[in-house]
Amino acid sequence: MAINTIQYATLFQKALDKQMVAAATSGWMEANAGQVIYNGGNTIKIPKLSMDGLGNYDRSQGYTGGSVTFGYETKTLTQDRSRSFMIDSQDVDETNFGLTAGTIMSEFQRTQVAPEIDAYRYSSLATQFITAGQASFGFAPTTATADTVLGTLKGDLDAIRNNIGDADFVVNISRTVLSLLEMGTRGIGLEKVAFIIENGDTAIETQVSSIDGVPLLPVPSARLKTAYVFNDGATTGQTTGGFTPASTAKDVNWLIMPRTAPIAISKQEAPKIIDPTINQDADAWKIAYRKYHDIWVMDNKLVACYANLVQANS
Repeated sequence: MAINTIQYATLFQKALDKQMVAAATSGWMEANAGQVIYNGGNTIKIPKLSMDGLGNYDRSQGYTGGSVTFGYETKTLTQDRSRSFMIDSQDVDETNFGLTAGTIMSEFQRTQVAPEIDAYRYSSLATQFITAGQASFGFAPTTATADTVLGTLKGDLDAIRNNIGDADFVVNISRTVLSLLEMGTRGIGLEKVAFIIENGDTAIETQVSSIDGVPLLPVPSARLKTAYVFNDGATTGQTTGGFTPASTAKDVNWLIMPRTAPIAISKQEAPKIIDPTINQDADAWKIAYRKYHDIWVMDNKLVACYANLVQANS
């Protein structure tokens, strides 16, 4: 079975990598990882470039001298997460193990891994924005109107654009908040609802996908908070693992950032698959899963980012 388990692990790895990007609402942030140097271990190096601005031209001395500084900033990966599962040998046989294990790992990634990675990334980004002074209290969705949402969101976007100019911005927005915007802008009164007729079928479309050309990417509100507790899965009271909001957590209405700002690193080794004949703990298949990840925004790009919070930041 050694060859088969290696093949299973390789197939699972490819499928899980593809599913991770699709299932996590923050999957698009991994596109910026190509600029990072990673040689193993728990550290990575991110390129950092800075240069002098313009100076006056002197007609006798010529051009004003300047300097360009290029280097690498070292960052440490902090999220090292894992879980293993046992599948009793009597529950599966060699012919259907792949299907059973694939179903388990696919569901695990969809219901546990992707939500946790989203939650960590958004809470980390929100904290970085807050620390940089790029955040403010906006409104509580329970009392807000569509006009409040639209006015506040456009105000935040305009403030950033006024500061740095246009960029390829993205807004990760709470689905609850986005629903308020959609009901107010297109869902009140039939004259504001878009009717789509295709192949003889009529559908009602009320989704709002962008504002002034900036994509609105919805995120479940449970994943948009400023802090979480990531359970270790072994401590008493935390045996089920996973994550829960921290007692100090604030809710986030949305995060605005250039598409190139977040650098999300996700290292995942191929799942280890141990068949029952060599499993020393039980007469069972054992599948071991490990995820190593983190996210950063470089200092010079924080000025182009913004967090809008439900509760006042104090």
